[in-house]
Amino acid sequence: MSQPIDRAQRRRITSNIFKGSVGNLIEWYDWYVYSAFAVYFSAEFFPKGDPTIQLLNTAAIFAVGFLMRPIGSLLMGRYADRHGRRAALTLSITIMASGSLIIACTPGYSTIGVLAPIILIFARLLQGLSLGGEYGTSATYLSEMASSGRRGFYSSFQYVTLVAGQLVALGVQIILQQVLSEPDMKSWGWRIPFVIGAIGALAVLWLRRTMDESEQFSKMGSESRASAGTIRALMKHPKAVLTVVGLTLGGTVAFYTYTTYLQKFMVNTVGLDKEVVSWINFFALLVFVVLQPIAGLLSDKIGRRPLLIGFGILGTLLTVPLFLLMEQTTNPVAAFLLMMTGLIIVTGYTSINAIVKAELFPTEVRALGVGFPYGVTVAVFGGTAEFLALWLKSIGTESLFYFYVSACIAVSFIVYWRMDESSKISRIEAELNQNRKK
Repeated sequence: MSQPIDRAQRRRITSNIFKGSVGNLIEWYDWYVYSAFAVYFSAEFFPKGDPTIQLLNTAAIFAVGFLMRPIGSLLMGRYADRHGRRAALTLSITIMASGSLIIACTPGYSTIGVLAPIILIFARLLQGLSLGGEYGTSATYLSEMASSGRRGFYSSFQYVTLVAGQLVALGVQIILQQVLSEPDMKSWGWRIPFVIGAIGALAVLWLRRTMDESEQFSKMGSESRASAGTIRALMKHPKAVLTVVGLTLGGTVAFYTYTTYLQKFMVNTVGLDKEVVSWINFFALLVFVVLQPIAGLLSDKIGRRPLLIGFGILGTLLTVPLFLLMEQTTNPVAAFLLMMTGLIIVTGYTSINAIVKAELFPTEVRALGVGFPYGVTVAVFGGTAEFLALWLKSIGTESLFYFYVSACIAVSFIVYWRMDESSKISRIEAELNQNRKK
């Protein structure tokens, strides 16, 4: 039975959720700033020549950072399960701040030669390591700190801040484009957003040092602490690990398809103007942010599984028709509504995936169990979604990608259909109730 909480406890919970969430926003801002400003700084870090080759080089470094995420989720998940969620989140934001500051301060190729791209690679590896560790630890902390009966609502703020980081990065880019000339942006203006990210990360570092540790970790027994964060301990829960992989597969492919690839699809395939597409994307993501806590709150009322099944059914059946319709549209409003339909569907996954995963694992391997299987799945499927779509378009079979996305969601739907309602078998609630009886 969950116990009622007073106003002071609620304020404390809200404060801790805020501190955990705002750090997540800064981490994702720093991550997206790289791709948003690559067009300006690519020439700074590589020899003069073909601009396309320079952009490809920066894109390759972006991919390297993406591949570091599973490693980050493994290392930081282990650290969080052994040393605490607060310690891991503090370390994570410190690493991200270091990466952003290094990029902001590194001289260009014309000044230090080949050291410039080498340092850029190193900084991006740090950021990938940090972001990989942030997801599992942040999802675990938000889920554990939330009050009983509100865990879906509070944990949904992970994706609120994830998408908000992308929106803030886009907003900074729009402002700088208005106040600086293009030569200034390429010469020094591109460094400003990285400085902003580093300063923001340092501010979050101070906030995170004042966070409370979760009750679950604080009360973990000595026997559990001895094996906490180990792969051996994680492998005692093979069903939960495979469930995380299965429920993430369709969700991550759909998320990156509708939030990242769709922008390029509207320009390259639909033929809409780039500026129009930017505004469509901005407003659609803004609505998407608002939807997350609403869906999270709904999951606290009706359960997590109905939302996941809704995403599985609608995503499987409607993905192909949505893309075929968008191919034919020339109206920006219609394009926005189609994109919004896709984002509403994927909200059934994004709003609650963090809490569902956290409820599957015991405290001693929760951060590792949430983060590592997720990180591997995202690197293999989410990180390759855009590349696969562009490659299929290059060989004249772009429509196959629509069916690929639908098939990935269908696989996850099977997992959703077969899994138990996580809120009813929640390890978080079971451990809390057990601790209170002692």
